[in-house]
Amino acid sequence: MIKRVLWCAMVALAVQLAGYGSAIAVAAAPAEMAVAPPAVGSDYRIGPGDTLQIYVWRNPELTSTIPVRPDGKISTPLVEDMIAVGKNPSQLARDVEKILSEYVKAPRVNVIVTNPVSYFSQVKIIGQVQHPQALPYREGMTVLDAVLSVGGLAPFAAGNRSRLMRMENGKQKEIRLKLDKILDGGDMALNIPLQPGDVLLVPESRF
Repeated sequence: MIKRVLWCAMVALAVQLAGYGSAIAVAAAPAEMAVAPPAVGSDYRIGPGDTLQIYVWRNPELTSTIPVRPDGKISTPLVEDMIAVGKNPSQLARDVEKILSEYVKAPRVNVIVTNPVSYFSQVKIIGQVQHPQALPYREGMTVLDAVLSVGGLAPFAAGNRSRLMRMENGKQKEIRLKLDKILDGGDMALNIPLQPGDVLLVPESRF
């Protein structure tokens, strides 16, 4: 009887230790494996307030999650005051690699935007639409998507005199749009893709 009790106790202890071993294995998993999924597309332009994960392959001590400061810069281990605003994640990753190459052999960096909150992550629709507002930008978004998301054009909208204001290389570019031809005529050739930071302006009809 005593032998049986001892045997049961040993089995229970073995099971308990196995459970601890699994927990230890999970806790010991390398931090560099915990990479957050991207919240935006590869063409997204980083802006102030965005949260970035700077992942340095095989260098978990250099991996960090940081916000973009109001001045548009970031600071990470070994990289101080680097401009991030206006760059896409790949461009910023290459710039970080360039700095880290002074300290790390052949660094491989991945930049992931985990929480986009800046102006650059929005598309604004203003003027004669049902519900003027700023919409979160998503990859593949088009002019028609944006107009439908705000309830369509208002009764007195001059859809064919609409304009799209876009920043390119630090300069404002104006693109003429013919929304009536898209909405009423179904001309999808005019349904151009949008970019983060675009402003769609729909004027009022002239009487």
